[in-house]
Amino acid sequence: MAEAFGWGAFGAAALLAGALIAYLLTPGRAVIAVVMALGTGLLIGSVSFELVDDALEHQDVVWVALLVLLGAAVFTVGDWLLSRRGGGERKDPTGAQADGQALAIVLGSVLDGIPESFVLGLTVLQGGVSVALLVAVALSNLPEGMSSSSGLKAAGWPRRRVLAMWSVVVLVSAAASAAGYAMLDPASGRTGAGVEAFAGGALLAMLANSLLPQAFAVEGVVTGPLVVLGFAVSLALSAV
Repeated sequence: MAEAFGWGAFGAAALLAGALIAYLLTPGRAVIAVVMALGTGLLIGSVSFELVDDALEHQDVVWVALLVLLGAAVFTVGDWLLSRRGGGERKDPTGAQADGQALAIVLGSVLDGIPESFVLGLTVLQGGVSVALLVAVALSNLPEGMSSSSGLKAAGWPRRRVLAMWSVVVLVSAAASAAGYAMLDPASGRTGAGVEAFAGGALLAMLANSLLPQAFAVEGVVTGPLVVLGFAVSLALSAV
């Protein structure tokens, strides 16, 4: 369990790194968008090769598809509720967070990090952390930290407050990873497969709602090739 906690914290720590980059270096939106697109492709690959593929080995395709949809629905409802409370612009790099509520922004960031961290813990349980998924999580968290922190900086949040927020998210993500290790057993067939499918749906919904719109708003049609490049890298890493 300690190993899963550590890997979950490691993957989420990219949020803190992104925040420091945003406050110290002020990266351009184009740089953030490129990393977002690459991270999206990596996570799509991880969902395909690490989650759905494994779930299909233990469960019927119809049941897996339904659980993917359920995971996406649960995430979407949570995202919608937090957006109504002022957390919808949590990843905006221009300072739109000024109109939102601090608690909703924090909870929204926690919501984004839980599915991927939970799955990280599951991969540790399967015999060792998935390199492809770990890289995907880190590379998606880095631009999220950069983009959100750039917006929070523009909205007037002091650096100490932003780092404290991301530290909370890192701890929750590490705990989610440990929970994935402690609560799940993929060898149990239906239970493990069901959770993998559910988490895969939640991750896909998060990517579609959060990362892809931000990337496309800046990179336009170039977003597609960047996502595919990330997917190809995930394919290569899954073979390691």
